[in-house]
Amino acid sequence: MFKKMGIFLFVVVLSLSLTAFAQVDNPEWWKKAAEPYKGVTIRGVSESTPPSRAVADVAAKDFEAVTGIKVEFEVTSWDEMYTKAINDIQAGSGIYDFIYVEQDIIYTYLQNEWLMNLTKMMAEKPELLYGEFDLKDFTSFINYFKDAQGDLFGIPMEAFVKIYLYRKDLFADPEIQTAFKAKYGWDLAPAKDFKQYGQIAEFFTQWGKDKGIELYGHTAQAKTHPCLAYEMEETIWPAWGIWNWGINMENWKATSANGGTLDSDLAKEALAWYVDMLKYAPPGVKTYTWDETAAAMASGKVAQGLIYGENAAWIAMNESRSKVTGGKLGVALPPTQPGVMDAAKAGKGYIGYYDGGAFGIPISAKNKEAALLFLQFVTRKEWAGEFASLGSRVVQTSTFDDPKIKELDPKVSGYYSLFKEYGHLFAGAPAFPMHPVLNEIQMNWIVKAVAGEVTAAEACDGMAKEIDAKLAELGYGK
Repeated sequence: MFKKMGIFLFVVVLSLSLTAFAQVDNPEWWKKAAEPYKGVTIRGVSESTPPSRAVADVAAKDFEAVTGIKVEFEVTSWDEMYTKAINDIQAGSGIYDFIYVEQDIIYTYLQNEWLMNLTKMMAEKPELLYGEFDLKDFTSFINYFKDAQGDLFGIPMEAFVKIYLYRKDLFADPEIQTAFKAKYGWDLAPAKDFKQYGQIAEFFTQWGKDKGIELYGHTAQAKTHPCLAYEMEETIWPAWGIWNWGINMENWKATSANGGTLDSDLAKEALAWYVDMLKYAPPGVKTYTWDETAAAMASGKVAQGLIYGENAAWIAMNESRSKVTGGKLGVALPPTQPGVMDAAKAGKGYIGYYDGGAFGIPISAKNKEAALLFLQFVTRKEWAGEFASLGSRVVQTSTFDDPKIKELDPKVSGYYSLFKEYGHLFAGAPAFPMHPVLNEIQMNWIVKAVAGEVTAAEACDGMAKEIDAKLAELGYGK
């Protein structure tokens, strides 16, 4: 779930002293369209991620300078973001005019009719449509924010894939390469499968001990928190061939006896692997969410990890926050079990998580039209390259060809090229309106497995049975 990497920002020195008009094409159109709303203040809330910070620090200021519409954009923790947005909508307070909606939670919002239908808004207010705003230019990620009729309820503002990051400098060290091959019999390289990943994790953890340095072979988001369940649901299980959280979406069952896969031998093996790998992670790994996992990679004390792609740029380039800059960070596809990659290429599965979110307009908003202008302003093409460089995010296909991204790509070990070429092998969360309920059930059982209170097999059996019962209680299935 995206969620996610909160406090870390890829800091780039921006020429904010320049006038907004130097950064905005066709400012006269924006002025004219915004004239009826000049002097209005629109308010938004999002998680404190690199892309959201870029919106707050750059786009919001430019928008106000051009249009006269003031933007108060609150960036806060993931948990508080949802609490504030949902409470506002349910109370009808109208505090927020636009809100961040993660891909995986959109189905809950749609079921509850919490968001404005942007397709209808655009049809009813054609004068508010910017000529360069091109829905067809958006990547396939935009489809996650449409209802069954194809109407749009959120304009994507960030998207990225959860990838395999590794210490390229360590992997290329001749002494390390020789020692690794002597022990395992193969040339050290980014792991292609989970056996290789485990051997790499074991090796670097022992290497750190032998050399008397703080170095570990793995990191994870293993805190008692929704992030723990997300790591299994979005990252580990899919790469092992357990898709859609192990739930058969035709009959809404999770147990193998009823067509699900959550208590299958493969699902149990994957969870057991996940728990076992924690011994190769830093001592505090059971307090890590997505924030601390990315920070561990940036600290230089972790040799490899599966990290949300929005962190790739700042970890690779921000010398004030990261110790693995200057070409030390490597980027690769995540490891997968045999057959998973072929299934993904054939469109029958996926290898990992396509993460991100959109800005939507809540039904309780007081300044809907002004908010619609701002949502378009954030994703305008002339700023897309710079925006992508600030947060490793891409939501429009044309952004991949932006000169800024082509220049930046080699500095982040080809992350953008990987995203462009292989993004279709990743997938967002399945269409679960009951998403939070299922995540909580899985989290509770996975926490027990991580704590050693139950085995991985017992956890999978328990959560599969509980999910079957809960889905039946909610009216799903036969």
